[in-house]
Amino acid sequence: MDGLRFAFGTLTVLPARITRWDRDAARAGMLCAPLAGLVVGLAAAAVGGGFLLLGAGPLLAAVLTAAVPALMTRGLHLDGLADTADGLGSGKPAEDALRIMKQSDIGPFGVIAVLFALLAQVAALYELYGRSWAHGAAAAALAATLARLALTHASRHGVPAARPEGLGAVVAATVPLRAAALTTGLVLLLCAATGALFSWYDALRTLLAALAALCVSELLLRRCVRRFGGVTGDVFGAVEETALTVGLVALTLG
Repeated sequence: MDGLRFAFGTLTVLPARITRWDRDAARAGMLCAPLAGLVVGLAAAAVGGGFLLLGAGPLLAAVLTAAVPALMTRGLHLDGLADTADGLGSGKPAEDALRIMKQSDIGPFGVIAVLFALLAQVAALYELYGRSWAHGAAAAALAATLARLALTHASRHGVPAARPEGLGAVVAATVPLRAAALTTGLVLLLCAATGALFSWYDALRTLLAALAALCVSELLLRRCVRRFGGVTGDVFGAVEETALTVGLVALTLG
């Protein structure tokens, strides 16, 4: 229960009172992160599907579906994406880049990153809702789950924290590799099973889309570790939004 409270209390706005703020709770929380993502994704799918049933078009449903995760996280992950883009784009040494990321304003790299991430998410959801409401809803739920699974990977052993304080320092290097692999296997099984509800081809396509999302988010994670010396809360947000966007886009292919 401490892990569930940690996951929902840090990754959503749902009223989950965090009773423990230590590395044991953080480890359990990051292993529960995909479950928090599934809840966010199902809420987004319910809103988008609901408006389609009320007669709205797929574009409006896509916009509302993309808005729900942002609202349920208070824009925390989008803010992390913007700050990380500013830090990476600054071209400054790690210490100066981390200082830029802590500033409250947003720079041009951050604006561009958030703008194109949201445009890609809406465009992908629009295409998927155009196929059927079920395709759009399933994509919204699975992409949000994969996005939080990327946070589990970012918390694994061997990934250091860039700062001695903050959320990144609490969760960094807390998840054992075996536990991360087991959680990944369960989420990939969920993806394949969901795709199989449509066809066996969709099962394979969904599985490949999930792997693409995890691979691209891993590349970003490694770039940030090399650039900043480790992870921060902003890096977690960037990794999450990257996995979400790539997962949705990949689901439109094929």
